Amino acid sequence: MSDPHALMRAAAPACDWWSLRVHDQHHLQLTVRNDAPEPPRLGREQGALVTVRIGAGEGYAATSDLSAAGLAAAGARAAAWARAAAPLALVDAATLPRPRTSLGWQAPAARPWRQASPGELLALLADACRRLGADPRLVDREAGLLARAGRISLSTGDGVRIDQDTSMVMPTLAATAHAAGTSQTRSLGFDQARAGGLEVLDPPAGFARAEQLGQEALELLTSPDCPGGTMAAVLLPGQMALQIHESIGHPLELDRILGDERNYAGGSFVTPAMFGSYRYGSELLTVSFDPGVAGEAAGYGADDDGTPARRELLIERGLLLRPLGGAASQARSGLPGTANARASGWNRAAIDRMANLNLEPGTATLEQLVAEVELGVLMDTNRSWSIDDRRDSFQFGCEWGRMIRGGRLAEVVRNPNYRGRSADFWRSLDGLGGPSTWAVHGIPHCGKGEPNQLALVGHASPACRFHDVAVFGGAA
Repeated sequence: MSDPHALMRAAAPACDWWSLRVHDQHHLQLTVRNDAPEPPRLGREQGALVTVRIGAGEGYAATSDLSAAGLAAAGARAAAWARAAAPLALVDAATLPRPRTSLGWQAPAARPWRQASPGELLALLADACRRLGADPRLVDREAGLLARAGRISLSTGDGVRIDQDTSMVMPTLAATAHAAGTSQTRSLGFDQARAGGLEVLDPPAGFARAEQLGQEALELLTSPDCPGGTMAAVLLPGQMALQIHESIGHPLELDRILGDERNYAGGSFVTPAMFGSYRYGSELLTVSFDPGVAGEAAGYGADDDGTPARRELLIERGLLLRPLGGAASQARSGLPGTANARASGWNRAAIDRMANLNLEPGTATLEQLVAEVELGVLMDTNRSWSIDDRRDSFQFGCEWGRMIRGGRLAEVVRNPNYRGRSADFWRSLDGLGGPSTWAVHGIPHCGKGEPNQLALVGHASPACRFHDVAVFGGAA
């Protein structure tokens, strides 16, 4: 196939500026359920988005026809939209920043997944499914693999070229036990996506916990429900990933703050006036935007608008500093932002998305976090979430819990849940785990935008302790 970027240079419409973003993505999904392989899903997507600026207007057009004629037609459509948008534009497109730096970036992948055959991978999944256990009370066992890899390349009419090679692998593993009218599931969670190749599956990640998860599902069948009341909550990184995602990531997306998502995904309790003065959490809360963390799912060298990525603090010692806003949202609001204008594919325009969003670790061990709790519960692995459309009041549930009594871990409990309000909850953060408790997680299907975009995001966190949390069990 001819280079689409070279073809676009010859086919570009008359305009003030243009860019071409080309996606070439491969994906694979394999599942073994109850020792039987399910039909594999293997595919490839290719296409491009043309962006054109004319005067104050900006227009887009997508095409899967990467020939000279296809790109010329898309450029003409984008130019027509730019002219139509000019008198209605919220921001004068002529004032928007343009990419200035060419670069290349590549996700680390020591063992590229595309070099393994589906048969080899299915054998790996079959072994993991078997190791979940053979107890007849285990009524559903599943091992799966989701993998994506490809190239995203951006070129502009003024000579900038950005090429980025991506690779992501996510294992899934779940066992459901049932007896006497009760069902309980233990899983790796839906947040195991990591940048890389098949090395992501190596211990201690991947499928090494198969036997443990099967046994824990059985143990939950005879465990008591989590008691209700106001108590301390110690959340392990698997649950912290969801907590960060819903009550920090989404509320800080600047297009949401500016009102773009209200009729679909909702707004935010955060307002532009809060940045620089609002107390988001306790002094233990420092949150960074960092697409450069090795192995974290949403890494990149530049966002999909071509802004070079760099680490930024969003919250420092509890103080709210900056939103998650790309170049266009920064121009609209006058606020600082981050390189997080991202698109889910070739037929979508970039919007503000969280990427790698991390809670910086402290120094405590998990034992130290637990030792200072008189009464509380430790929770792991999210299984349910609900949060209002301002990303304020929430209610989350976990698969696994252990009571904490007198500074020691006690009995296992099932159906541990908790509720709160975002700012009050983060202000109750009073214990911060250190590097020994820190883990990287990734979510492959964060939804946002009209038309909808499912994005890959990453979250890293230590174990965290919160005081005076409203906890309740499944019977409440």
